[in-house]
Amino acid sequence: MKVQLLKLAHARSGDKGDTANVGLVALREEFYPILVREVTADRVKEHFKGICHGAVERFELPNLGALNFLLHESLGGGGTLSLMTDAQGKTFSSALLRMEIDVPDEDAASLGLSQR
Repeated sequence: MKVQLLKLAHARSGDKGDTANVGLVALREEFYPILVREVTADRVKEHFKGICHGAVERFELPNLGALNFLLHESLGGGGTLSLMTDAQGKTFSSALLRMEIDVPDEDAASLGLSQR
């Protein structure tokens, strides 16, 4: 079953120069392993295709049930240089939460997840 990250996590984002920083935090402890398995740096890079022109790094924070992503070269040079509407990357968290991941039907049922 396809599930939007919005049902599994909340997120915050910001910037450091030309790098967007997106934190993804599991809403429940049992969701964290699914996030680790499905939300890879490659999948995030693909999700932000056309926006993120550099590498995507992923950091696991199991004690917080969170993942942190650095999206390099994604802010048009950064807040003081960019002509982008969102030069500080504040909307990147909302954009990531729209990403859909695969959750096996049996996992979805046991975790109480419904279709979309």
